Amino acid sequence: MKKLAAFALSLSLVIPALAGCGGSGESTSTGGTTTPGAAAKQEVVFNAKSEPPDLNPLTSTDTTSFWIMDHLGEGLYTKDKDGNPIMGQAKEVKLSDDKLKYTFILRDDVKWTNGEPVTAEDYAFTYMKHLDPATASTTAYLLYYIKGAEAYNKGTGKAEDVGIKAVDAKTLEIELVAPTSYFDKMLATRYWHPINKKQAEANPKWAANADTYISNGAYKLVSWKHDSELVVEKNEHYWNKADVKMDKITWKMVNDATTAYQMYKSGELDFNKEMPSDILAQEKSSPDFKSVPYYGTYMYMFNVTKEPFTNKKVRKAFAMSLDRKALSEMVSQGGETPAYSMVPRGAMQPNGKDFREEGGDYFKEDYEAAKKLLAEGMQEEGWSTLPDVTLMYNTDESHKKIAQAIQEMLKKNLGVEVKMTNQEWKVYLDTTKQKNYQMGRMGWVGQINDPAFNLDYYLGESPNNRTGWVNKEYDQLNMAAKVEQDPNKRMELLHQAEAILMDDMPFIPVYHYQQNYLVKPNVEGLTFPVNAFPSARWATKK
Repeated sequence: MKKLAAFALSLSLVIPALAGCGGSGESTSTGGTTTPGAAAKQEVVFNAKSEPPDLNPLTSTDTTSFWIMDHLGEGLYTKDKDGNPIMGQAKEVKLSDDKLKYTFILRDDVKWTNGEPVTAEDYAFTYMKHLDPATASTTAYLLYYIKGAEAYNKGTGKAEDVGIKAVDAKTLEIELVAPTSYFDKMLATRYWHPINKKQAEANPKWAANADTYISNGAYKLVSWKHDSELVVEKNEHYWNKADVKMDKITWKMVNDATTAYQMYKSGELDFNKEMPSDILAQEKSSPDFKSVPYYGTYMYMFNVTKEPFTNKKVRKAFAMSLDRKALSEMVSQGGETPAYSMVPRGAMQPNGKDFREEGGDYFKEDYEAAKKLLAEGMQEEGWSTLPDVTLMYNTDESHKKIAQAIQEMLKKNLGVEVKMTNQEWKVYLDTTKQKNYQMGRMGWVGQINDPAFNLDYYLGESPNNRTGWVNKEYDQLNMAAKVEQDPNKRMELLHQAEAILMDDMPFIPVYHYQQNYLVKPNVEGLTFPVNAFPSARWATKK
């Protein structure tokens, strides 16, 4: 076990009954039941909870948008049912002997939803647009693996020096900074989905409405009633449409967990991913209930530029004052694992051990020690009384209950009174981005099961890092890990980086996620990735 003080780099978010289906020849569909014996319509209804903030692959950062985008787009690589990277829009890839230059050959039949061909120029345009400083993308750093990308994005390099080239309509070249063994996994994520060059140049707001949205994946966006519902249908131009089973997916936007649960029970929803804790407890024995691991961390960020969280001892005192076992077992009740680190279980090392198992916990709950740390921190700052603290969360019944429990724990275990405030998700994202908060709820799910994609969140230049915390040694270790070719040395660098992060404590890890769902018995074949919400592509409805 590594201790809190042990010392040993360029990602939001989140960011977690039986009625409706008859047996023997009956099935529920949107709007009512089908005729007994009739074939079920291949349509499924989900609940997104809220309006997806951004469906543009270049600028999107939230899990609600990701869920929808994963059905709409596809990159050079995609993922199979088990989450493994496989060829997507590319039919062939050639790698140079030095493992730096990739040459991708696009499939002959890849098309946009408007029927036009997807070209290598679309891909080159997309990646360069993603990196363009004028785009101000918060995920551009995920393309820094490309030669010249970081310098161009930061305004210190030229566009022509970036290692991206459309050789012809079907051939794309990408040159990397260093050999990257997991580059295929990167290419299979939504951050590498292409956008239609012609549409993006003609209409910068192309991703805001259904009538202007063009994509290249398994589904097309056909209807978007903002703040109400969004509908996608099978894309007839998709190169692999024979592999797409579900014809239509509807996402409702119901933020109240109790209302969504009632809609599930009445048959208005085929799937439900949010339940009040009391309902969750009673549904665990239901045949509809499914619980799956989710590779992420639920946490509270500190704004280290605002008092009292300018002081490390105060931050540690807050972190040590939470009863995580009670939070997971009595409040959320979803099977989550108490978190004493940033990286969750699920990332395997070359030595066969889980990264979390190898690293262990970095601190423990100790209320008396926390009080002592708080007093020391206040003395260091010359505070006779602790500056007022406001705990902030995005509007959601589950987040509210956890925030209330944390508020009570801080009062009981640390003797600190905190206020609470909440905002709707889209507003909340902007508020925390502007650092107009002291202590705020957040979640992060690594898009690849690799500790680097969890630790990236707190890089000094990461747009996702909303804490104001910057540590040069932490950044250097992460950057060194990105180019380290020895897999064992790479993991050691990441362990050292996590140790620094957990010693400075710019956030409170609360728990590592577990996703709990209700799925109608007549819906079969949903896939449950460990780092994304379920995919309906291969699902069928009986």
